[in-house]
Amino acid sequence: MPPDYHMHTPLCRHATGEPTEYAAQAKQVGLSEIGFSDHSPMARDDFDDWRMKADELEEYIRQVKQAQTDHPSLTIRLALEIDFLPGQEDWIRELVRRHPWDYVIGSVHYVSSTWALDNPNQIDEWERRDPDEVWGTYFDWLTQAVNTKLFDIIGHADLCKKFRYYPNRDLTPDIGRFLDAAQATDTAIEINTAGLRKDCGEMYPSLLILKKAFRREIGLTFGSDAHNASEVGMAFPEAVKMAKSAGYRSYCRFEGRSRKTEPLP
Repeated sequence: MPPDYHMHTPLCRHATGEPTEYAAQAKQVGLSEIGFSDHSPMARDDFDDWRMKADELEEYIRQVKQAQTDHPSLTIRLALEIDFLPGQEDWIRELVRRHPWDYVIGSVHYVSSTWALDNPNQIDEWERRDPDEVWGTYFDWLTQAVNTKLFDIIGHADLCKKFRYYPNRDLTPDIGRFLDAAQATDTAIEINTAGLRKDCGEMYPSLLILKKAFRREIGLTFGSDAHNASEVGMAFPEAVKMAKSAGYRSYCRFEGRSRKTEPLP
């Protein structure tokens, strides 16, 4: 199977199990490579309550290095998942400079300064919003994120479907602009199997988006978005099958933010 490049740790405050336990599970399910990409700090520690704090970044690095020591036969990459919000680019650059990460995942969770559209504690906000506007803002911010050239991978590229609030208008132009930007900047996207565990009941992104990405020769990685060890590598055979149905025959691996391509199994 391809590496699982999207995994979290308890430092994000909504995951359980230590990195070394995730690594042990990865070996159990037959993975030879994984990557931790926990939610990075924000510029303000009180921004929200579901990510590590700024002074915990070194502890995060220490925990992943401990997993590397505990499991020498397993390749373990060290990365971050960083939220993109317009105006936060300088903070993101600072985070990227703090350590020689293997890759950086850029994600959009927020579509305003206060609302994370995938937060179950804020799901009622969807009832006060126009899904057309939410989806439009989401893909606009994804496009902006890609154009910064700060990220190697874009995470869960249609996360806004999580709670099954869908737009009424055609999002093809919005999605196209995002994918055109990813193509122009050579930014990969991921198949994220966590959607199978959510209300939407399908992987991120949709097969339709994945087919459009393949036609643009956009690189592909895989992630479980594991928040406990049992989720590591979850549904990866199905994810590989989906990738192939979209046309993909290869995936991307990262080391030191350098990318290389491998054939799909």
